[in-house]
Amino acid sequence: MSANQPLAPYHRITIKIGSALLVDRAGKLRAAWLAGLATDIAALKAEGRDIVVVSSGAIALGRGLLGLSATTLTLEQSQAAASAGQIALSQAWAEALGQHGIVTGQILITPNITEERRYYLNARTTIQTLLGLGAIPIINENDSVATAEIRYGDNDRLSARVATMIEADLLVLLSDIDGLYTAPPARDPSASHIPLVETITPAIEAMAGGAASHLSRGGMTTKVEAGKIATQAGTAMIIAKGTEPHPLRSLAEGGLHTLFQPVASRAQSRKRWIMGTLQVSGSVQIDAGAVRALNQGRSLLPVGVTRINGDFERGDTIAIAGPDGREIARGLSGLDSADARQVIGKHRDTIIALLGAGSRSELVHRDNLVLIGAKEELHS
Repeated sequence: MSANQPLAPYHRITIKIGSALLVDRAGKLRAAWLAGLATDIAALKAEGRDIVVVSSGAIALGRGLLGLSATTLTLEQSQAAASAGQIALSQAWAEALGQHGIVTGQILITPNITEERRYYLNARTTIQTLLGLGAIPIINENDSVATAEIRYGDNDRLSARVATMIEADLLVLLSDIDGLYTAPPARDPSASHIPLVETITPAIEAMAGGAASHLSRGGMTTKVEAGKIATQAGTAMIIAKGTEPHPLRSLAEGGLHTLFQPVASRAQSRKRWIMGTLQVSGSVQIDAGAVRALNQGRSLLPVGVTRINGDFERGDTIAIAGPDGREIARGLSGLDSADARQVIGKHRDTIIALLGAGSRSELVHRDNLVLIGAKEELHS
């Protein structure tokens, strides 16, 4: 792929597959289409890219397997269909990517996993570990247990949550349409294609219509909602047509699509999030040497910590105060407060001896830390 192609700038890509692309009206897998997509994914992976797939299709496949209606299902039937279909879906992905020597891992997610920090960290670690081992995570909502009150309801927004959770550069939504139009083209033949969305404004949102496919839960509305989630977190998003035999190859070769530009870098977005949206769960006080280290862009190590206040879990936001007690920084803790108290003032070798070889040596990693004096810069 040359540098002028749509996928060229991106290293970590989340790809969302809709049910209507993967499953036909009879509830059968579109095996030939999936084989073509798997070939495209393998080509991207061979270029050194990390690929994560968010795949719909469990309920649609389960309907066919269980002989259920293709149009109306009760909640209990949907859950049963998801249970049966998830096995078939996972097997299909494992076989398709296995033809290219790629191992897959299945992860089923409900909203609490991406919205509650502890579960979020565990899910992110699992995905990161799979990627590090050369596997491709296949992610879906856990529809076999999720109820109407505790579910995303569409995989567009789920894929955006996953993309931001793993700090993907790009989210690709493969759909039955090649991007955003000024109006739903099925209803307005004069609608114009929009190749680039720099900012999602109310006017852009008004261009989106409702669900169009026989299997879709969403439509352009949920795709634009996904775009808001992704771009606000520093992840670009592309909506592209997925019905081609090789949809990612077609996109990479310049196929028609809509690119939603991120409104900030992932680093800026993450720091804004740390500063403005998370409740502080505890605080630490540090010595002058640690203050100098933070000002030089380094991580906060336990050796520079003189006091710990409050109880917090790994991943919680903590305030960081200098020797005079004034807050100078804020960050996400790499240790819970109990472990932090064990290693306060200790060096790395002692930390490993106390907490084990797999333990973190930083209390707050520099990527998860914001200096209070940099707050104005983050909002500029």
